[in-house]
Amino acid sequence: MRKIILILALFMVYSTYSQQLLTPEKLWELHRVSGIGLTSDKNYVLLSVTTPDIAENSFKKEYYKLAVKGGKPIPITKEQMENLTTKFNADKSFKLFDKTVKINSVLAKDFYKDLGKSSGRIYEGLDHRHWDKWNEGTYNHVFIENIATGVQTDIMQGLPYYCPQEPSGGPEDYIWSNDGKQVLYVTKAKVGTQYAVSTNTDIYQYDIASKTTTNLTEGMMGYDTNPSFNKDGVLAWLSMKEDGNEADKNDLYILQNGKRINITATWDNTVFSYIWSNDGRKIYLTAAIDGTQQIFEIEPFAKNPFPKQITKGIFDINDIIGQSGDLLIVSRTDMNRATELYTVNLRGRKSNLEVRQLSHVNDDLYKNIAKCPVKERTVKTSDGKDMLVWVMYPPNFNPKKKYPTLLFCEGGPQSALTQFYSFRWNFQLMASQGYIVVAPNRRGMPGHGVAWNAEISGDWGGQPMRDYLAAIDDISKESYVDTSRLGAVGASYGGYSVYYLAGIHNKRFKTFIAHCGVFNTRSMIGTTEEIFFNNHEFGGPYWDKNNSIAQRTYTEFNPLEKVSAWDTPILIIHGGKDYRVPEEQGFQAFTASQLRGVKSKLLYFPDENHWVLQPQNGLFWQRTFFNWLKETLQ
Repeated sequence: MRKIILILALFMVYSTYSQQLLTPEKLWELHRVSGIGLTSDKNYVLLSVTTPDIAENSFKKEYYKLAVKGGKPIPITKEQMENLTTKFNADKSFKLFDKTVKINSVLAKDFYKDLGKSSGRIYEGLDHRHWDKWNEGTYNHVFIENIATGVQTDIMQGLPYYCPQEPSGGPEDYIWSNDGKQVLYVTKAKVGTQYAVSTNTDIYQYDIASKTTTNLTEGMMGYDTNPSFNKDGVLAWLSMKEDGNEADKNDLYILQNGKRINITATWDNTVFSYIWSNDGRKIYLTAAIDGTQQIFEIEPFAKNPFPKQITKGIFDINDIIGQSGDLLIVSRTDMNRATELYTVNLRGRKSNLEVRQLSHVNDDLYKNIAKCPVKERTVKTSDGKDMLVWVMYPPNFNPKKKYPTLLFCEGGPQSALTQFYSFRWNFQLMASQGYIVVAPNRRGMPGHGVAWNAEISGDWGGQPMRDYLAAIDDISKESYVDTSRLGAVGASYGGYSVYYLAGIHNKRFKTFIAHCGVFNTRSMIGTTEEIFFNNHEFGGPYWDKNNSIAQRTYTEFNPLEKVSAWDTPILIIHGGKDYRVPEEQGFQAFTASQLRGVKSKLLYFPDENHWVLQPQNGLFWQRTFFNWLKETLQ
């Protein structure tokens, strides 16, 4: 008996060690799965599979349909996918689509035909650039096409507004009414400086017969998005209350008998996405909860509607693609696994429903890659509150050994830190290189109540920094953490966090990595493109001397003001097409570190935005990241 047990134990050890560690090269072999929708008969889910091509520095996209009952994906052409997803009205007499139109004169050649080679452009408002593009006077507009005549009509009537919304809106921004007589679309009806300081999108209804447009959300001052009808013609949409606050609580509304009803008003959480049930009596929504993203169910026509959680686990449900019978088709990730499609069986229990894998695109690649243990840890913050912290350990973790440890600083600043899978900030990849990764759900993250989510605004360098330090100090009590080899890494607000921690960490960390971070809050508000963000998060402009919140942001909470204490190696990364956190933020940080004699390195991508999107750039990013850690944490 002892012999059998010994053989089994040896087999388990051999099996673990025979698996390969995730490397940057293996990460960039993974396919990227995206659910698109269901076929009209609800029997198939449509999906795309995107595969990086390192040699060509490009991506190959393929399309499939997959039976919701399982089986092998069936390849379809791009043309077939376009036919399956075309937005026809009820009797298929019209189709709905978007395209780019030229509205305003901006370029030199727009003003003077003989100056076609001039690079000059003129702006009279702050909407001169957005995300990673310069405004050249063109806008996305929604069109309807008469199938019989081929005549196309711009339902936005040549106005200088965007639909889909920039930079990340899509076909979900415009829909048909059930009877096909109206089109609903989302736009921010503002131009120039007003566009840059406001988040007030509305949902507009265009009537085909009368060619008139009605604002359905008039007087609702924040983001109004994601309109959708149930089978009986009841409209739902998502809405934020406060103009200028992109991270306000996102509530779910319905329009019934001409009355707007907030059906999540009493819920201490924020909605990410939703779909109507096929029978139109329920709504399934996604939201962050306790460091994961799950599905909730709500009955909108109940006397006191309230969301009920119906899935639970150490994973994220990212999108609900559709419903087929008793099955919801969803996309799912966790920190050890990229997106695949799953089914959620609505039959049986009322909560923690069965979630079963449907697509298996990356199974062959993952079967030889070692998983990393993920543990949930509760840390007491400096103000006595419980904070959830995700900790990922290297494969074959041995608590008798000592490991270098990385504090991960999330961006946003109100992004959820859940069971996401990133192709850049990949925890499994970091842990597979021998690092423990500590990822705190610090102040500002959704999933822990609306107040927790909101407490970061105007307090960037305050309690969130104390939350970070509480997390790293707590894990440092463990014997397996090598406190002489601690690092802090992050992007965007996470990059700001790294810059700020570099000035206050009191010798805790031995290295820092900051990607596209805010270094100088004063110059940030003068160069970024979404002014509403800085107005809300910073408290206003730096010249408002009577605003105590703003003045604290530009002095006490400005990383630039802490540079005299910088004494730790830092890698600074920035993209030249990042107009959200413009490149001068990284340049200023690099200049300061060099002039102070701090060991530092600048990784610059002139053709990347806030993200790193091109395959070879992504691989270069990973190699530089880990080379820096080897150089500074050994």
